[in-house]
Amino acid sequence: MSPSPSRRTTLQGVGALAVAGLAGSLASTAQAAAATADETAAQDIVIKHPTLPQVPVNNAFTVKVRPLGGTWQRLDVYLARLALIDPVTGSNRAQNSSVAMFDFSGTVEVEVTYNPGGFEKARVRPDSYGIKPEVLGSSVRFTLDRPRNVVVQLDDKIFDCLHLLANPIEQDPPAEGDKKVMYFGPGLHTTPDRTLKVPSGTTVYLAAGAVLTSQVIFENVENARLTGRGVLYNSPVGAMFVRKCENITIDGVTILNPRYENVRVAETRNLTINNLRAFSHQGWGDGIQLYCSENVTVDGCFLRTSDDSVALYTHRWDFYGDTRNITVRNCSLWADVAHPINIGVHGNSDTPEVLENLNFENIDILDHREPQVTYQGAIAFMVGDSNLVRDVTFDNIRVEDFRWGQLIHMRVEYNPKYNTSAGRGIESVYIKDLSYNGKNADLSVMMGLSEERLVKDVTFENLRVNGRVIADSTGKPRWYLASDGVPMLVNEYVKNLRFLTTEEAAAL
Repeated sequence: MSPSPSRRTTLQGVGALAVAGLAGSLASTAQAAAATADETAAQDIVIKHPTLPQVPVNNAFTVKVRPLGGTWQRLDVYLARLALIDPVTGSNRAQNSSVAMFDFSGTVEVEVTYNPGGFEKARVRPDSYGIKPEVLGSSVRFTLDRPRNVVVQLDDKIFDCLHLLANPIEQDPPAEGDKKVMYFGPGLHTTPDRTLKVPSGTTVYLAAGAVLTSQVIFENVENARLTGRGVLYNSPVGAMFVRKCENITIDGVTILNPRYENVRVAETRNLTINNLRAFSHQGWGDGIQLYCSENVTVDGCFLRTSDDSVALYTHRWDFYGDTRNITVRNCSLWADVAHPINIGVHGNSDTPEVLENLNFENIDILDHREPQVTYQGAIAFMVGDSNLVRDVTFDNIRVEDFRWGQLIHMRVEYNPKYNTSAGRGIESVYIKDLSYNGKNADLSVMMGLSEERLVKDVTFENLRVNGRVIADSTGKPRWYLASDGVPMLVNEYVKNLRFLTTEEAAAL
């Protein structure tokens, strides 16, 4: 392991001494806030983050926040780069967007001004939050009564929008000088080889206002953490790599402009990823990739990505083993390319592996755009490489209208581009309270490959498409298939597919 760089040796650029003083002040403020967290939990408090050095700003929006009836504070607004694939040439034209962040407790008011002016309608997403902004000329105003990651979208603009990351106030932040803490205060930080290797038993803390331009690597370690309100920016490869680890926590950080994926995890057990926010625009810019890992929880994350937002696999490269006991919950997923959720592409044809006990709960899918028909699906099972996927649940998944793709793509396949064999099958999938509201979804597909490679025992409970419940027993001519209401193409290698109402499921 390389020695942990101190804050002084990693600070870059002019103003390091001023930043150092600010770091101490910020740490004291954060510790004081944490010490009185119980007493102030009900109070309306706003904590503005220090300015991020070297991260470009975007002047499209002016953002102000205040406690109810309090004094407005103006937030810094940064440039987020996002992907737009040309379906004719395949070129990726990076698009400019905006992101701002702050911490708060209680209830706060937010005012967002669109500096170019001239919009007719405003929307705060996800729609499930029920936030109705008030339009005031070239501004909108709304309240937040809990920490949330939201998108302020004007006139349905996909890229020229604001991503507002509203965090809870930090509890018990690590202290600078602790031997078990790699502390990065406000300022610009890097390492000589642009990698930061984290030892066992160590916390990497990125304070608000900290910018780290190195890839963070957890490998062959245990009981380690990456926390804080800082930013991983311009990472040279992926922003984070976690391999052969146990008991790892990632909490609260934001990723901007990584090269390739945001987080890659392999052969790891007992991993928790909380409140991660990630934005990517380059090719293969997945949000969270999980390979051959067990007991993983992804909770409260916002992922806007230039490839799959969440991808679950088994073997690839030199990673080996099953993937099981994975929970993804309370997340918002936006895939500018590929899938918000993708399961099962990569595996081990020589020694087949299993993906099992996969659980997705309370998720908003905000967008899906994929021109390639065989790579579509807001929820995608693309099971190859002798993988078997089983015991999968989806509960309370809300899919907003997306630009291009399918609602569901569930297929046992052999794709010679990525696979060396066909998948073994998909079985025991229960999808409860899935809703889609929109008009852009193409034909969904559910397809087994042969009598030996089936999709079987898939149940939809209370599937709603534009408010209509899709069920075998009701709401259709008796000679129609329930799947026609999605609409979905189902082939002969799909067995025991059911569409139930909530009442029918409760009676079973």
